Amino acid sequence: MEKKRYERPVIKRLETGVPAKFGRPQKPEIMSDIDGVSVESLVNQFGSPLYVYSEKQIRDKYRKAYKAFSTRYPKVQFAWSYKTNYLGAICNVFHQEGSWAEVVSGFEYDKARALGVEGSKIIFNGPDKSVEDLEKAIKNDSPIHIDHLDELYTLIELSGKAGKKPSVAIRINMDTGIYPRWDRFGFNYENGQAWDALNKIMHSGKLELIGLHTHIGTFMLSTEAYRVAAIKMADLARGLKDKFNHKIKYIDMGGGFATANTLKGSYLPGDDITPSIEDFAEAITSALVNAHFSTDELPVLVLESGRALIDEAGYMIGTVLANKRLATGQRATIADIGVNLLFTSFWYEHKVKPAQEVTQFTEPSKIYGPLCMNIDIMRDNIELPLLNKGDRFVVHHTGAYNNTQWLQFITLRPNVVMIDENGQPHLIREKESLEDIKKLEQIPEHLRNFEL
Repeated sequence: MEKKRYERPVIKRLETGVPAKFGRPQKPEIMSDIDGVSVESLVNQFGSPLYVYSEKQIRDKYRKAYKAFSTRYPKVQFAWSYKTNYLGAICNVFHQEGSWAEVVSGFEYDKARALGVEGSKIIFNGPDKSVEDLEKAIKNDSPIHIDHLDELYTLIELSGKAGKKPSVAIRINMDTGIYPRWDRFGFNYENGQAWDALNKIMHSGKLELIGLHTHIGTFMLSTEAYRVAAIKMADLARGLKDKFNHKIKYIDMGGGFATANTLKGSYLPGDDITPSIEDFAEAITSALVNAHFSTDELPVLVLESGRALIDEAGYMIGTVLANKRLATGQRATIADIGVNLLFTSFWYEHKVKPAQEVTQFTEPSKIYGPLCMNIDIMRDNIELPLLNKGDRFVVHHTGAYNNTQWLQFITLRPNVVMIDENGQPHLIREKESLEDIKKLEQIPEHLRNFEL
């Protein structure tokens, strides 16, 4: 007969049915499987910690977003944000759904090309594009979004050498009522920088202006800001038509839509305050369709959404290493997921659910990672039942940025798995080994030997 595990007695005031500011007390939620695949079987096969993606949820998110915009506006094109998650399997799901690629570096550009994306369907953003990057983009007919005047002048110079007009857009920053403003990128709308850049492009005769681009911020909770931005973008497009009789092909509204994650310091959970994708679509498309474009002048609406399409389709499975009491008396749970793997724990209060049956009693706890750093905290204060050594848990909404900002620090990076629409798990990135790290290092001859 298996010995029952010990649970430390807890003295807790009974408040049955009495609501707090977050509602009535609830029994701890258990998540024992992801898309029908048990957490324990995933750990047994691929180890812990483990990144898990749901292909079904990714496709569902994309199709819902596309439907929200395409039913409100006749010309819509999504471009998958590579910086959000550039694992090949993830990118290819979006490309199969019809999404172009949006990249912000030569590395990401090369990755998109290697995956088979046509150059004309790779939008090249970012402030750091080398001459070699620009030449490659010009050769492949990629839309280049100009970030600053130095880049503009370089493109004018390169157009002569290439013997063809580069396809370009300019990035525009503006006041949408959101602070701090993202004014480090692109040309300002209010002070005339945007028109200065547009005039230079049009008068040069060496660049093909095909679009206008803005990206007003990240994890945006205001749909009104997007409405204001769309109105200002439409104003520039109409101004180009009036002044130069020039029709642009697209208006790129960027991304930045929030997800159900809860920001640190937020009074209410993200589930309750995040606008729906339909809300964002209504604000943007209504502004454009009411901007007095004729039917044949209506530009394509490009969207570079990343976080909103992948965050909630990603999970991390972890294992409890130990429990202890802090000097304050608060329970501390030490897990095998550190901030080097869950970088977004610096921004979000990630939802954490046990993966096996637990006691109904909970207490305020702190979840630490395994790193030898005091800042390695997944959750600073979370109501949790007792989790014992060896217990599994699932961290929610981890799909965005964690696989592009993760670090090989103290621990090696683990396996990444995708569960397909038939419930079959696939390894999409193999865990690192010491050999992976060593093969990039070189030791000078005089440092190769030593005696201790």
